[in-house]
Amino acid sequence: MKFVDANVLLYAILRPKRKLTEREMEIKEAAKRILERINDGEEVLTSVVHLSEVAKVLEDVAGLAFSISFLKDLMLKKNVVVEDVDRNEYFESILLAGEKGIGINDALAYVIMRRKGIEEIYTFDKHFRNLDVHVSV
Repeated sequence: MKFVDANVLLYAILRPKRKLTEREMEIKEAAKRILERINDGEEVLTSVVHLSEVAKVLEDVAGLAFSISFLKDLMLKKNVVVEDVDRNEYFESILLAGEKGIGINDALAYVIMRRKGIEEIYTFDKHFRNLDVHVSV
């Protein structure tokens, strides 16, 4: 099982308002392939915090109805595990973010991955290359 970062879901579903660079198009296509695999039943794990990141962006860019529809469909998939986050875990993430110079929610993904024994993450965030996880795209 792999952890799926919020940026993968956002790259896969958002429609850009401008012409994307070649690199951005590569990322978007890779994200779409990942989302296809998830839709086809690949087991992945994420957290309520990461889904909250997705919700906020989707609400702002695509509207509340789209955000609700997408997240409801995602959460109803049996192959998508959504982890809760408690206060201690989030605080650990804050400390780790300061220590490693990474985002708090990136640190949270790492903390959850360690707790669940997951070594691989779907992400386009370069911060994970500084941690002992395998980055997949």
